[in-house]
Amino acid sequence: MENENPVLIELKDVSMMFRLPTQKVDNIKEFFIKAVTRKLKYREFLALDNINLTVRKGESLGLIGRNGAGKSTLLKIIAGILTPTKGKVSVNGSIAPLINLGAGFDHEATAQENVYLNGAILGFSRKEMEKKYNRIVDFSELKDFMNVPIKNFSSGMLARLGFAIAVDVEPDILLVDEVLAVGDAPFRKKCHERIDEMRNKGTTYIFVSHSLDQVKRLCTHTIWLKNGSIFMYGPSKEVCAAYEEDCKKNPNIEHDDFSGVF
Repeated sequence: MENENPVLIELKDVSMMFRLPTQKVDNIKEFFIKAVTRKLKYREFLALDNINLTVRKGESLGLIGRNGAGKSTLLKIIAGILTPTKGKVSVNGSIAPLINLGAGFDHEATAQENVYLNGAILGFSRKEMEKKYNRIVDFSELKDFMNVPIKNFSSGMLARLGFAIAVDVEPDILLVDEVLAVGDAPFRKKCHERIDEMRNKGTTYIFVSHSLDQVKRLCTHTIWLKNGSIFMYGPSKEVCAAYEEDCKKNPNIEHDDFSGVF
């Protein structure tokens, strides 16, 4: 039976064009001089090309593809971090993006202060976050570090804190970009179990990863992005198998390495 749950995310004819400098600029002064004198040259990079996508409540969607295929760009557009060059994006419901480690954190503030800061960004009052605070600390396993400025945190500690906040505020939509690749095996297992709980409660999530095993484990359906376009969509096992076969046949074919950007 076709999924009749309400639509939470809808993209219509979405494209994203970036202008990339073709020459190295060493400092801001040189940049402005070249910009004013029109000597700064760019090339255009089409990160996403005419994407159409509908995600309904309770769906779990994986995004795979080689570096530069557009996975992170697509997630950032859905999160509202980027505005597409063309097309329309509709998002209905609260959203918690786990896209860049430390994004939304004040690195000079302590972990405790950042819990309340992130809660405010997600629309929760201090009183509401006080009720959630102990659960967040317990899940993150960072009790002994909550009064430490997070500029001293490792990437794994940032991932723990960010994930613990995101899952405890119970958003309608959870966006995860490779964050589960950081941290030790027991914590990753705990994250997977928490995502399963959220899925059973109806949380919608989109998961970007180069780990096909994680995608197959966490997502019912997957999109394979290629050159900024949707190359294949379907059940995760089928899409991941096709992508893996393509990688074996063409091991040296790779897009420009804009991983972490596009």
